[in-house]
Amino acid sequence: MLSQNCNNGSLKDINVEGKVVFCKRGMEISRLDQGKVVKAAGGAAMLLVNQEQEGFTTYTDPHVLPASHLSYVAGLNIKHYINKTSKSIATVKFKGTVIGNSSAPMVASFCSRGPSSICPGILKPDIIGPGVPILAASPFPIDKRKSNSKSNFNVMSGTSMSCPHLSGIAALLKSSHPDWSPAAIKCAIMTTAEVVNQKGQPITDETLQPASVFAIGAAHPNSSRANDPGLVYDIKPLDYIPYLCGKNYTDRHVGVLLQGKVNCSLEKPISEAQLNYPSFSIVLGLTPQTYTREVTNFGKADSSDTVKVAPPQGISVSIKPKLITFSEMNQKAKYAVTFRRSKDEGKSDKTALVVQYAEGSLTWVSDQYSVRSPIAIKLPLE
Repeated sequence: MLSQNCNNGSLKDINVEGKVVFCKRGMEISRLDQGKVVKAAGGAAMLLVNQEQEGFTTYTDPHVLPASHLSYVAGLNIKHYINKTSKSIATVKFKGTVIGNSSAPMVASFCSRGPSSICPGILKPDIIGPGVPILAASPFPIDKRKSNSKSNFNVMSGTSMSCPHLSGIAALLKSSHPDWSPAAIKCAIMTTAEVVNQKGQPITDETLQPASVFAIGAAHPNSSRANDPGLVYDIKPLDYIPYLCGKNYTDRHVGVLLQGKVNCSLEKPISEAQLNYPSFSIVLGLTPQTYTREVTNFGKADSSDTVKVAPPQGISVSIKPKLITFSEMNQKAKYAVTFRRSKDEGKSDKTALVVQYAEGSLTWVSDQYSVRSPIAIKLPLE
């Protein structure tokens, strides 16, 4: 039985008694409530199908009747089958818990995307976290209709699930390294993140296409690697003053944030992209731009790191120096990055532009560590 949205009252004039009802996901009521509508109308089971923008993102829900949540593409195939068959048949089979999805992690359709409209010079998101579907302890019964429900666990999805994962990683790192600053902890999580899924292929989004840097940021955290990151881009509280003053905040506003008196007239403001951040987000015109970064050696006392660049399409990236050497722990080193538009043969910079956004990465590599920073370039269309 085919129904458009399975909202309240949508099935009152349709005979769905004992049938499997095909429902399109809607925003008017929740997925669970759609199942309740089907059950109240006498339906035996429900096939809940995504809208196009939700793609392949599906959820595990405690439905009140047998139900299967399907992708938009699967829904199109089922709808085609229903329309061409006089007596269509559907079966919902329960196979128990299935683990080992080689496509994990994937970016869900509901995940926020960059770039940041407020601070375009700082790449957002920083990182992604596990959020679909998460099995965890729960203080609330799954089925609230049963007062004697004994379940202590539930499966949920959303930002509220990914946040505690990332917060837990940060807490572990702080416990392991009490002297690390918040910026150092964030950096360690970002620069050691995994950019591939369980199959060793690029992380995909809800369309099953490679996820962009504005969907995954630095990508998926690896807590073990973050505990020993090698190099760190650290930011101390006072380092934020030139940045905040450059955002045209008043002395009072900056003072409130930093809990002290600030006089921006005595500071040399810096742009967002000049902040010592473990990523790069650049709005690049026809003029080359150079930014500096400072890394601190949290790895081995005697080590050398060589830079490897995956340049964004149409962009030339040059690093000075290309090799940095450390002789002790916590030693600092600076390097400069220059971004410029590439010139095609026989063409000017103006005609070399082929995309509005381009992405790449910059990685410092030693015999033990790999410290990766994502790069996002916005090329204003002429």
